[in-house]
Amino acid sequence: QVQLAESGGGLVQAGGSLRLSCEATGRTSRFSAMGWFRQAPGKEREFVAAISWTGGSTYYRDSVKGRFTISRDNAKNTVALQMNSLKPEDTAVYYCAVSRALVSSFAAAITSWGLGTQVTVSS
Repeated sequence: QVQLAESGGGLVQAGGSLRLSCEATGRTSRFSAMGWFRQAPGKEREFVAAISWTGGSTYYRDSVKGRFTISRDNAKNTVALQMNSLKPEDTAVYYCAVSRALVSSFAAAITSWGLGTQVTVSS
């Protein structure tokens, strides 16, 4: 009963930046965290980052630490992913998700997915 809509994807050169946004609508009162996954062609979907909705705790995969920053706006039910120093290996479709689990185990209880937004980083 939660709908997610991503925006902000696009084409950027290596070293550049993009900011992804995700808005949640519907029944949003029970989810514990919001975050992002990504999937490149021919590869499995992988976790990127998540943020706790109440405490604001964050969790990132090692390859994006120091480059990506996740944030939230509780009043607007939105989460953003600021991506700096982008690399070609960051190219993927990025999916927003909500979860009932804590950020450290975000993937264990995902309840809704967005449709995804394409991020392409050229060399």
